[in-house]
Amino acid sequence: MSNSIDNLDEVINKITQQVAARLKNMNFQTEENDKSTCDATDITCTSCGGCSHLKKESYNKIINLGVARLSSTPNSTINDKEKSLSKMIDHTLLKPDTTTKELMKVCEEARKYNFATVCVNSSNIPLVARQLKGTDVKAIAVVGFPLGSMTTQSKVFETREAVRNGAREIDMVINIGALKSKDYAIVQNDIEQVVKAASPHKVKVILETTKLTQEEKIISCALSKAAGAAFVKTSTGFGGGGANVEDVTLMRKIVGHNMEVKASGGVRTQEDAKAMISAGADRIGASASISIVTGKKAKAGNY
Repeated sequence: MSNSIDNLDEVINKITQQVAARLKNMNFQTEENDKSTCDATDITCTSCGGCSHLKKESYNKIINLGVARLSSTPNSTINDKEKSLSKMIDHTLLKPDTTTKELMKVCEEARKYNFATVCVNSSNIPLVARQLKGTDVKAIAVVGFPLGSMTTQSKVFETREAVRNGAREIDMVINIGALKSKDYAIVQNDIEQVVKAASPHKVKVILETTKLTQEEKIISCALSKAAGAAFVKTSTGFGGGGANVEDVTLMRKIVGHNMEVKASGGVRTQEDAKAMISAGADRIGASASISIVTGKKAKAGNY
């Protein structure tokens, strides 16, 4: 066991060194830098300040989705382009004081706007799954939420119960303490066991990026990929801060295109969503989902 842990540490250290070196050599621009090499158009520009690391395929992805041309007129009807964006959104309600009435409302909204999923605490999955039955909107359960410091056995039990009750994706919180202690075998096993318990459904690993160093972000992405997770996800929305373009860009570079990236926490407008998608996000986690697809101003608040 000791040798396997030592080998894992060695592999992770090599990955970290190689990726960090590669990123160091990249010319990440800011709004103050010269943007003469940026190939964005007036339509595709997101004003994110990171033009040098955006690729043409990212712009094509935005154009194909119609994100840059979404109507922002209040009370407008949902058009085909808005529907394309809506299928990238996990409509989220994770407040601890959530009521049955509020859960019914988010399910109704998800059906109306054709969101990809409804993301709720695992205790609310039975109700949400019933409300979404017969639609293509999936129910997501968060596991080990929001701290990630539960035992692996607890996360596995919660995952199995959520799937049994109708969850079709699982968003689990990584063991942040173990990651920071460099107990990488514990972190990887934690994810692997949840992936097995959720099978065949997808698991997203919530990194809580605002609490991690650059090195820890790289390592957590590498461990999530090695453990067989389908996604890496930025934030719980409860840890302070949230998703940003820099973290999403980094996560995409680490996991490549065999995994997906979810940006969550603080994504409240169409502009926010466009920036995250440009940076490499495949899914957006938001409580302001309707504002994102319609352009209506969201009320202040979090998940």
